[in-house]
Amino acid sequence: MAELVLSAFLGVLFEKLASAALKNIASYKGVDAEIKKWQRSLKQIQAVLTDASRKEITNESVKQWLNDLQHLAYDIDDVLDDLATEAMHREFTHDSEAITSKVRKLIPTCCTNFSQSTRMHAKLDKITTKLQDLVEEKATLGLRVEGETKKKNKNRELQTSVVDASSIVGRQVEEEALVSQLLADEPCDQNFSIVPIVGMGGVGKTTLATLLYNNQQVTDHFELKAWVCVSDDFDSFGISKVIFESVAQENKKFEDFNLLQIALRDQLRGKRFLLVLDDVWSEKYEDWKTLVGPFHACAPGSKVVITTRKEQLLNKLGYNRLNKLQCLSHDDAMSLFALNALGVNKFNSHLSLKPHAEGIVKKCDGLPLALISLGRSLRTKQDEESWREVLESEIWMSKDDAIVPALRLSYSDLSASLKQLFAYCSLFPKDFMFGKEELVLLWAAEGFLHRSTPIDATKERLGRECFNELLSRSFFQPAPNNESFFVMHDLMNDLATSVASEFFVRLENDMKRNIRKEMLEKYRHMSFTREEYVTYKKFETFKIAKSLRTFLATFDGVKESWQDFYLSSKILIDLLPELPMLRVLSLSGFCIREVPQTIGSLRHLRYLNLSRTEVTHLPENVCNLYNLETLIVRGCYSLAKLPNNFLKLKNLRHLDIRGTPLLNQMPFGICELKSLQTLSKIVIGGERGFQITKLKEFTNLCGKICIEGLDKVQNAIHVREANFSQKRLSELEVVWSDEPYDSRNEMLEKEVLNELEPRNDKLIQLIIRSYGGLEFPDWVGNPLFLHLKHVSLRDCKRCTSLPPLGQLPLLKELFIEGLDEVEAVGLEFLGTSRAFSSLEILSFKHMHEWKKWSTSRGVVFPSLNVLKICDCPSLVEVTLETLPSVNVLEITKCDSGLLRRLIEIASAVTKLNIESITGLNDVVWRGVIRYLGAVEELQIWMCSEIRHLWESEVVASKVLVKLRRLDVFLCDNLVSLGETEEEDNCRSNLWTSVRNLKVSNCRNMERLICPDSIQVLSLWGCKSVTVLSFPKEGQKLKTVDIWDCNELLEREWGGQNMNNNNRSSMPMLENILIEGWTNLKSIKNLNYLVHLTKLSIVNCENLESFPDNELSDLTLLKDLRIIDCPSMDASFPCGIWPPKLQSLGIGMLKKSISDWTPQNFPTSLAELILVGDDGVNSCSQFSHLLPSSLTSLHIHRFEKLESLSMGLQHLQCLSFDNCPNLNKLSHPHPQNLTSLQHLYFSNCANMMDLPEVLLPSLLRLEISDCPGLKERCSKRGCYWPLVSHIPCLKLTCDRMHFTSDF
Repeated sequence: MAELVLSAFLGVLFEKLASAALKNIASYKGVDAEIKKWQRSLKQIQAVLTDASRKEITNESVKQWLNDLQHLAYDIDDVLDDLATEAMHREFTHDSEAITSKVRKLIPTCCTNFSQSTRMHAKLDKITTKLQDLVEEKATLGLRVEGETKKKNKNRELQTSVVDASSIVGRQVEEEALVSQLLADEPCDQNFSIVPIVGMGGVGKTTLATLLYNNQQVTDHFELKAWVCVSDDFDSFGISKVIFESVAQENKKFEDFNLLQIALRDQLRGKRFLLVLDDVWSEKYEDWKTLVGPFHACAPGSKVVITTRKEQLLNKLGYNRLNKLQCLSHDDAMSLFALNALGVNKFNSHLSLKPHAEGIVKKCDGLPLALISLGRSLRTKQDEESWREVLESEIWMSKDDAIVPALRLSYSDLSASLKQLFAYCSLFPKDFMFGKEELVLLWAAEGFLHRSTPIDATKERLGRECFNELLSRSFFQPAPNNESFFVMHDLMNDLATSVASEFFVRLENDMKRNIRKEMLEKYRHMSFTREEYVTYKKFETFKIAKSLRTFLATFDGVKESWQDFYLSSKILIDLLPELPMLRVLSLSGFCIREVPQTIGSLRHLRYLNLSRTEVTHLPENVCNLYNLETLIVRGCYSLAKLPNNFLKLKNLRHLDIRGTPLLNQMPFGICELKSLQTLSKIVIGGERGFQITKLKEFTNLCGKICIEGLDKVQNAIHVREANFSQKRLSELEVVWSDEPYDSRNEMLEKEVLNELEPRNDKLIQLIIRSYGGLEFPDWVGNPLFLHLKHVSLRDCKRCTSLPPLGQLPLLKELFIEGLDEVEAVGLEFLGTSRAFSSLEILSFKHMHEWKKWSTSRGVVFPSLNVLKICDCPSLVEVTLETLPSVNVLEITKCDSGLLRRLIEIASAVTKLNIESITGLNDVVWRGVIRYLGAVEELQIWMCSEIRHLWESEVVASKVLVKLRRLDVFLCDNLVSLGETEEEDNCRSNLWTSVRNLKVSNCRNMERLICPDSIQVLSLWGCKSVTVLSFPKEGQKLKTVDIWDCNELLEREWGGQNMNNNNRSSMPMLENILIEGWTNLKSIKNLNYLVHLTKLSIVNCENLESFPDNELSDLTLLKDLRIIDCPSMDASFPCGIWPPKLQSLGIGMLKKSISDWTPQNFPTSLAELILVGDDGVNSCSQFSHLLPSSLTSLHIHRFEKLESLSMGLQHLQCLSFDNCPNLNKLSHPHPQNLTSLQHLYFSNCANMMDLPEVLLPSLLRLEISDCPGLKERCSKRGCYWPLVSHIPCLKLTCDRMHFTSDF
């Protein structure tokens, strides 16, 4: 590791040591002799590095010598950076002083009084002494000067590492066998079976799984498919979320794991499903059991492919005889090696290399990843000597069995700079999704991108070249299903960690080991995995890591945009100032509201990432960070102000301010930053009157740009001066204001847009908003924009026609919205070539005058998958011939004629959503459903002219043959699903496809007769429903959710019901949620519901009888809510509970909580929610009810409760809501309560005091509508020193509800 950094590092040091500024300082202060000593010593060391790099593999002393040297090189670089930074500081702070000597102007304060600066002088002496010691030690180690190694070919052809079927050698036999296994309907005691692929890392498990996943027979056989990379963190929530998004084709927010699993089960129900769980490390059967609950709903013949290195979990699942995937045969290994090294699969034309290849392949032992990596490293070397050197390398003798020697050999073939860049990747966790541009900016900030290059070659360009080189050698791989990102194979990640040595450390969330003090003092680069709560304690020991350069927050697993992450403010205030050498600081994604003033003291900082935080402003002294090159505040929606002195940031190259809606003016001095390459948001005008002509100064501007306020441009010539035609933009968004169009100049705006045309060889995304021209300029839709994939035209209210976007060859997503003057869309939209050959998503919205959509061609949208038309009420005439590939169709606020026409020509639609369709009555609708034979999901919103969805269940079973999910919302005149509905004893059993039925807020609905095939039933807010008929044979019903249907006549409900003299049995029910069923008086026969896991009975004011004596029979019930049932028999509760109960919410019953006897709760009970009891004023009245097993306790609506003293030493979460008289919280043995992590108070007006002993362990403290306590916990309050460390501290005046559904 040390050699790799040194070789790249020393060149940089030599340049700095030879600089004119440093020579002037050294001469002026008489230390030039010292500097020359450094140069001479480093040159002597540089001469033996080649020999040292070879010997460090087997000689620990040499390896330690190199490590010591690297640490010293870091120290030298820090000193030189200190001097250069001080010089810049003097330049900005003393410009007004009369300085007679040009030399003196460059001399930093720390050197002008060198004799008094003992600290600096001592540091220089220490470096000189240590450097001389290392020079002398090299002779002792026998290090010799060796000849310069052959230079690499700079014009080396970069090879892609994208794996396709043609690049895979062998595995035909394995693929055929596994395909047969996947297609077979083998006997199984459940609907799915497991297909394991087991083998060592790098053997090709993932590659083989990819072949299976994309096999055409397999694709045709399975209705749903999903692929999840699991890795070593078996996150059941994250895995389930990815599966749901894959099969549902939607990104839906779930904060509750149970709701996620229910939704996933609904998607899988009755469908043949293929799931690939790639790279599974977990050995816990409990993890597996938790994950696969929803899988039992899928159709028989479903399969789960598991790729893993470990057999333990498969053994526990009953797979004891596993056929491990073997390495390649010698012949296949030779072919794969030849393919990657020579581009052909045989050595016929390279016979002289074949003997060496035979030896190399033998040493690789047929491992595909090693063969590919090593082959790539020899791609441009066709001389025997290079191949012989690889074959005879000492790396094959490495004792590190964890890293395949062939991969080490591929690594050793990298240049010194590439080795350094690769080692840096050890800071990122396994399965991390790398963005090329982001990684390049980090490399640049660390000072890793440096070489003598042409004047026009930037560090960023060099970084991209280096990344592409690593990609071509298979150190990176394209991320599956995301062309914008890259991943690193686990073995490559292990290799990076291995070579990173003592300079890099990655803190894992589950890291238990304590880092030794001597190691902390050596670390230069540190990363940590972002987690929900990051405490100060985690980093407290890093205060002694004075040489640390990198403080980098990363993430692993599934990254959700809605997840919140909290960082203790003490890390910002107390820790960061103790790390003066930081060059990279990334706190992206944390809920940080304020950046402390101390940030300005980190004067070595090059990279500051505060994206997606909650900061409102940046302190002014950020402008003292003279070395800053990258500032990222993207997605800071609360950011309203940037510092004023931007002109001091002369080295700033990248300023990313996208997604900052409150930032409405450019920072002062931005025009002076000539090095800017990224300026992602440009606001024309504003208080400072920024002119678009200023952009001509930014000759290197590239990447992603949003320009706002274009209506302020007075002359198109000013835009021309900005020279957009030469800017290499990947994303361009141009925005005019929403001012009335009558006062705007449409000709000027067209000229302005015409001058905004960027280079056509890079643009990927184009957004045009609020443009006021009558038509678009010719470049919009020009087929020369070969890479344009995403186009959005929004609120261009004067345009009368659409541009020829059909000519764009790679256009995949097109959004057209608010073009009010467009009346017809026809041939002009298609262009002259084959139209929309790649388009997958098309959306039209708010086009009120659009009347006609026509084309004289045949298929014009051959790849279109999603079509959305919203608020286009005049569109009736559609002459498209066919939409053969559309699967998702959404029509909102349109005429029924449009719906009928589109559904006729889109025969492959499987998901149909309609909302507010005018003229859609029963007659029209029955004409529509005749074409819904392929539809599997149907949503109907606010279609108030429909009274019945079908004539009868028999008719529905003939036309809606594949319908599995039906949602009906806010259809005011809907009376029932079928016009004629059979009584229970006459119902047919023909309609067997429907699994999920949800009817909500249909206020005139009178009855609901459920199909027998139903598995999930939701009936919400249908206040006129009097009859609800459950399935006659309810063998499949698993979820019943009834809310606010207070006219239901049924008075009795349970595991077996009598409906019109017919018994309805529902033995498979798992979830029951009943709220607001006014007439319900009795619940019975719960003991029949042996699969029940959740039961919730809320706000049933007349419920009298509840069979609590049967609760002990419900052995699977984990979640129970019985709340606000004031008429319930006073004998309840009597102390009988489900044996595995985990969460209980209870209260507002006839019997006051203060009158309850001890309840004998099961030891599994972890969460208790107590609700509403006016008779309780002291916790002594219910403390006997609190089991010691509790980890969460929630107290709601105890209006007379004054104090709480609790003896629960395992408690982690405690909340109080609407307890206005609560004023004291205590613990009889406070030293035992160190487990409390979450504490909430809402509407507790008298609460003033917190027990201080509870505060150190808190991760979250939320206080709302508690004015006294809020004041004490605020920055000027007496509790602030005790609570400031808490990662999540929320103090508000608004009312919060901490448990929305109890």
